[in-house]
Amino acid sequence: MKKIVLLNILLLFSVAVFAQTINKTDSTAAASDTSNTTVTGGMQSKNDIMQNMALSKGLSVFYNFIKVANLTETYESRGPITVFAPVNEAFKTLQPGKLDSLARPAYVWELTHILTYHAIAGKLSLKDIQKQINGHNGTATFTTLGGSKLTAKIDSNHNIILEDENGGQSMISRIDIEQSNGVLHVVNKVLIPKAKAI
Repeated sequence: MKKIVLLNILLLFSVAVFAQTINKTDSTAAASDTSNTTVTGGMQSKNDIMQNMALSKGLSVFYNFIKVANLTETYESRGPITVFAPVNEAFKTLQPGKLDSLARPAYVWELTHILTYHAIAGKLSLKDIQKQINGHNGTATFTTLGGSKLTAKIDSNHNIILEDENGGQSMISRIDIEQSNGVLHVVNKVLIPKAKAI
């Protein structure tokens, strides 16, 4: 009799665990689409920014440009750093020929300026950015790692919109992806700072 009761309890426990696993999988699949999986697939909070971007097919252009510009150490540093990483598709919206030019050694300073324009010293979550916006009459201004100004505001759909120094806008599409050395937000456009004289 004890064996039957014990067997029933074990059977009920395994059914409950299996049901929870199925529910978790279903809700996770419903909450994320294929593009989100491509962007954040495999990322772990114990990894630094570079380690996680290496795992992300959806951020490979940004990741490869960081390597070309020799900025790997910056994005692997202890930080903390807040990164606004453009998805691969964002680079396709650049002027014709711009993408190819940025990959050339002659344009390394321009590439560096663009890449550092997508990062801010410190760890800024979505809530931190919203507080800054709300505390500054609807527009917050941040100084990027490259020393240029980047503004943020909230649009009518409650999205955070980043505006570059040329008036170009990019929406934060994925938020608060924890990194061991900061936080990563995914954006849908490449932000372009004003050109600096060298």
